[in-house]
Amino acid sequence: MKYSLVSREVIADCIETSVNGQAMDGVLVCGGCDKNMPGGMMAIARMNIPGIYVYAGTIKPGRWKGQDLTIVSAFEAVGAYTAGKMSKEDFVGVEKNACPTVGACGGMYTANTMSSSFEAMGMSLMGSSQMASPDAEKAISAADSAAVLVNAIRKQILPRQIITRKSIENAVSLIMATGGSTNAVLHFLAIASAAGVKWSIDDFERVRRKVPVLCDLKPSGQYVAVDFHRAGGVPQVLKMLLVHGLLHGDCMTITGRTIAQELAKIPNAPRSDQDVIRQWAKPMYAQGHLAILKGNLAPEGCVAKITGLKNPSITGPARVFDSEPKCMDAIMAKRIKPGDVIVIRYEGPKGGPGMQEMLAPTSALIGQGLGESVGLITDGRFSGGTWGMVVGHVAPEAYVGGPIALVKEGDSITIDAKKRLIQVNVTAKELAARRKKWKAPKPRYTRGLLAKYMKLVSTASLGAITDGDL
Repeated sequence: MKYSLVSREVIADCIETSVNGQAMDGVLVCGGCDKNMPGGMMAIARMNIPGIYVYAGTIKPGRWKGQDLTIVSAFEAVGAYTAGKMSKEDFVGVEKNACPTVGACGGMYTANTMSSSFEAMGMSLMGSSQMASPDAEKAISAADSAAVLVNAIRKQILPRQIITRKSIENAVSLIMATGGSTNAVLHFLAIASAAGVKWSIDDFERVRRKVPVLCDLKPSGQYVAVDFHRAGGVPQVLKMLLVHGLLHGDCMTITGRTIAQELAKIPNAPRSDQDVIRQWAKPMYAQGHLAILKGNLAPEGCVAKITGLKNPSITGPARVFDSEPKCMDAIMAKRIKPGDVIVIRYEGPKGGPGMQEMLAPTSALIGQGLGESVGLITDGRFSGGTWGMVVGHVAPEAYVGGPIALVKEGDSITIDAKKRLIQVNVTAKELAARRKKWKAPKPRYTRGLLAKYMKLVSTASLGAITDGDL
């Protein structure tokens, strides 16, 4: 997992190297997971030659005793089984049936979040982003994408004519409306940077306040991507946003038509025979779910996923771990109690290095029934399948001396999503005294890719990019 976010940069560099090294006229990028999608789009934006993104497709859901399963079901089953809340039969049944086909993780996790947002941004064909990988329509859509790319090459429709501040806002609005992944914050900061578009972490909060969550999708909801596709998918949600003044309809798409023109034949409201996409007057939540929190623990900001929670605030004692494995050991040993606020640090872009996902501990907490009663903050990040009282991308990170490095076991920590606040309830004087005693740890790697990444990577609040102002 330390290589996961790193691979985004490697993928972007490889595509740039191959395409520019061969002086290609255009590029069709195909990917089917969460890092090759932003990596491919970053490369397209950097090179600015005609390009189109083809998503390889979502997996179909597994089934066990009448319940739809995704990859996250298996992770949560680990926590439930160790807590004595699941039988061995069900534990094995979930693991053996969670992933029945090819395709990317089946909820509105990072892969489906990015594919749907590329559709909203105009860089993928309308209606293509939630198709199941094994289905014939996916192959047909890929062939149609190639034809559209050839047309874009002939007409010189360039990525930076499509990837603009307004089209990125369209993409982020779609992410909010569908309950998408926290990783989208990192990835769109990086894509915007690659395209030379001004876009900051505070822009996500600006969009969140005005866009409702319209879709009941996993991880915090009940439906999966194929259900969403059958219900009308991304085009239906985009049309709703357009009708209600929350989509820039004049943005150009890769077809050469505007997004409003692409949506002309889509109904203004979703079908009444389904509840995957809610009617506008009855959203899941009145505002978006990805909140940007700030405070003395995260002066540069951090990202909280605040939907699906009965009480989006907690104040409790810090349980401090300097790595994910140490935290996981404590959870599995049942040393974490309701009311605790877990701190996982030195897992940021430089400290990890690579900012690995915390899917194992967060899923274990859910499985043990602690998702609503235990907070978790980290300078690492989360899987798109994560939900609960979790806050990631805390910046500055611990490795560079961010305030999260100064937290001690037992300190009172407050997470308040309504106030968009994250703080350690310790005086500034005490924090200053701790800072004087703090020493930077030795780097975990001194040679190879991870060592290079540590030297180049930016703070998470700028997207954890490696090609900033060098």
